[in-house]
Amino acid sequence: MTDVLRIGNCSGFYGDRLTAMREMLEGGADGHGLDVLTGDYLAELTMLILGKDTMKDPALGYARTFVRQVEDCLGLALERGVTIVSNAGGLNPAGLADKLREVARGLGLDPAIAHVEGDDLRHLSGELGVEGALTANAYLGGFGIARALDQGADIVVTGRVTDASLVVGPAISRFGWTPTSHDELAGAVVVGHVLECGTQATGGNFSGFRTLPHDGRPLGFPLAELAADGSSVITKHDGTGGAVTVDTVTAQLVYEIQTARYLNPDVTTHLDSIQLAQVGPDRVAISGVKGEAPPERLKVCVNTLGGFRNSMEFVLTGLDIDAKADWLRMQLEPTLTAATVAWTRTALPGADADTEEGASCLLRCTVMDPESGPVAKAFTGPAVELALASYPGFTMTSPPGPPSPYGVYRPVYVDRDRVTHTVVHADGSREVVPDPVQLGSAEDLSGQRPSPYPAPADSLTRRMPLGTFVHARSGDKGGDANLGLWVAHDGSELYDARVTWLAKMMSPRKVRELIPEARDLEVEVYVLPNLGAVNILVRGLLGEGVAASTRFDPQAKGLGEWMRSRIVHMQEDLL
Repeated sequence: MTDVLRIGNCSGFYGDRLTAMREMLEGGADGHGLDVLTGDYLAELTMLILGKDTMKDPALGYARTFVRQVEDCLGLALERGVTIVSNAGGLNPAGLADKLREVARGLGLDPAIAHVEGDDLRHLSGELGVEGALTANAYLGGFGIARALDQGADIVVTGRVTDASLVVGPAISRFGWTPTSHDELAGAVVVGHVLECGTQATGGNFSGFRTLPHDGRPLGFPLAELAADGSSVITKHDGTGGAVTVDTVTAQLVYEIQTARYLNPDVTTHLDSIQLAQVGPDRVAISGVKGEAPPERLKVCVNTLGGFRNSMEFVLTGLDIDAKADWLRMQLEPTLTAATVAWTRTALPGADADTEEGASCLLRCTVMDPESGPVAKAFTGPAVELALASYPGFTMTSPPGPPSPYGVYRPVYVDRDRVTHTVVHADGSREVVPDPVQLGSAEDLSGQRPSPYPAPADSLTRRMPLGTFVHARSGDKGGDANLGLWVAHDGSELYDARVTWLAKMMSPRKVRELIPEARDLEVEVYVLPNLGAVNILVRGLLGEGVAASTRFDPQAKGLGEWMRSRIVHMQEDLL
């Protein structure tokens, strides 16, 4: 690759490492500069948080930590010629752009700052079937960002573009791609998906963490060398912690996807076409990515206020755990008036524990209601009153707290002509970004695992943890749980046979067996053979989404690690 766009990331979520922007601009120890630095601050839950901010102050609604980072690093970015592109604008990209101009004036600097808007569809709440939505934001593509960069913007801030658009936009501007450059756009979408969650691509949340160098250095943020044909190399600055391997990149590729077709506003990416290769230390090449026309409609992230919630945890110690829990529930439940009462309990303690903590487990009661009253003192009061009148050893992990509001996330879809994708350039002029002419269908289940799966018959097996040679990464997609499993690239000559075994093993029926909470839920399994992976969707496991879920793990972040610990029948000739 001769002409490459060198693009990095400095944030994977609202709350990520504040020093990362400076770290990426200073370039580690290798001295190779960036062309573009991106920052992803938005998630479904973040939109809810920002929506609550605007209820307190309509001038807010953007990621305030981004302002602090820019104030610290703007001079350095301008000096090194690095363009900053971020979705930190959230619900108020115009307000963020104004705030950044104020910061720049205070520093004696005059960068060209543009913003992208048009994603906010709260005015269409009724049409979307969600009256009174707190937030309603369409996912926009990268062509608006590209137009801002074409006009010389030093900083571009957006609202709810897709995470990958932060990379797609600069690539369009650099290479002159058109809306029909489907393969090239798809390659950039893959890069954007790898970079979007920051250090998850360099070893963060990686099930193979024990293979990483652990030398005390914080994990480095990833960067990509993206070529005009859409191929790329994922790497990181020299001298930073973590690693970039086929497995760490795969971990991010299978994170929070759905089918083998990854729908973006600019292109539909064929995830099963991706080819990865380790081409050097901390260098993974991505090639072969195919794309096709994007879907006809745009996805909209909608958050509504669902009501109020509260919870209390009770400690159960020693003998008769089940009887103690039953008695507490029998005493407390008749006094509760909340619309939803959910109980969960941790695993039973082992016999003859040698510490009190080891002899204990936790019983959690979570209540939810449209009004705050039933989950306030009407809940905590009766619970506290049982302190001297219930099971022996009664204690709680914390004092009772006030209720907190929760939101309900739901995805809806809207015709493109209802969205006005608009760039506001640094000089204040406005430009509407046209929709692509070629559009496809979102209804495509390509890659879904066939049943029965064509594979050799099982041979002699041993009972082993699934994670013996299988990695995992899991997360949430609204109320659905996403679970990616792939065979470790450990140099074994058995790799191909292990991939076949994994795809055969992971039928929807087997998934329900390994995740008993999914026994009555819809399960979909998609095969990604180039990645040695399967992607699993468990529909509805998280209820109405992270903010409304009463699960122990509301974002399904630990689901993959639980799955790896499950015992399965593993063929001896694969070990």
